[in-house]
Amino acid sequence: MRLAKFHRGAIVALAAATLFSVAAFARDTVAEGSFDRTLRVSGAVDLTVSTGSGSISVRTGSGSEIHIVGKIRINSGWHVDEQNAQEKVHRIESNPPIEQNGNVVNIGEIHDEELKRNVSISYELVVPPDTKLRSQTGSGSQELDGVHGPVEANTGSGSLRISHIGAELHASTGSGTITLDSIQGSVRATTGSGSIRADGVAGGLTAQTGSGEVEYSQTAPGDVDVQTGSGSITLRGVHGRVAARTGSGGIQVDGSPTGDWRLHSGSGGVTLRLPADAGFELDASAGSGNIETSHELLVSGTMGRHELHGKAHGGGPLISVSTSSGTIRVE
Repeated sequence: MRLAKFHRGAIVALAAATLFSVAAFARDTVAEGSFDRTLRVSGAVDLTVSTGSGSISVRTGSGSEIHIVGKIRINSGWHVDEQNAQEKVHRIESNPPIEQNGNVVNIGEIHDEELKRNVSISYELVVPPDTKLRSQTGSGSQELDGVHGPVEANTGSGSLRISHIGAELHASTGSGTITLDSIQGSVRATTGSGSIRADGVAGGLTAQTGSGEVEYSQTAPGDVDVQTGSGSITLRGVHGRVAARTGSGGIQVDGSPTGDWRLHSGSGGVTLRLPADAGFELDASAGSGNIETSHELLVSGTMGRHELHGKAHGGGPLISVSTSSGTIRVE
């Protein structure tokens, strides 16, 4: 009996000590600060901004300057005290991590390993419209708007919201959603876990997510290559080749097949909407489900509920569609 009481007491004491340790480690910010700088530039800007932990916001303003606001936070952790944290803040405030060589600007690179330990800096930038941008954060969201580009944006964990870019875009996050709007060039988007939504893309799309939906609307021709481990795929206004694959989820595509379309769903229906006069060759297979079409086809080979091969209007690009479980509709 005593032994049982001892164990219960020890467990309670251990739990209390653990909670205390977690609370101590997860204390609020130890110190905070900020800096505000303005750089003069002339002509096109080549800008790199990076931070180990913190958000990045970029929008456009004057064509002759870059306005930088940095918000510093010293996070709690081992061997961090208030005095040491305040000293770090003052050092960064007095000498922000900003390097300029003409129109080439690098923001956020701290070379002193001790200085950047437990430091988080979030950046708010106002830049000229004619800016080429590379932005990276280890952990934090990004909002980018209005630059000509091209743009390359990466975060280890956090959402990306990017709009009104005048050239091609590469965007990736380890975990988080990617939301894109009005991109005047091809797009490459990757997330380990999260949805990808790209609206108004004047070019092709290469997109991959481990788990999440993919939605895309195209305003100028370009090839599309989309893959998701689990989630639906919706593609609108497509003019070009298409490759779309999902492990679990439906696929919807509308557009003109000016190149081959190859679509596969492990589990989910597939719906295609094509012009009434579109010429194409259909190769459709539904493991468990029906195949329906409103287009007149010259059928060749086997025809049945689960398999259909034929040509519309004399043929054209190949449309290969398959699903293990679900209905295929060609409208």
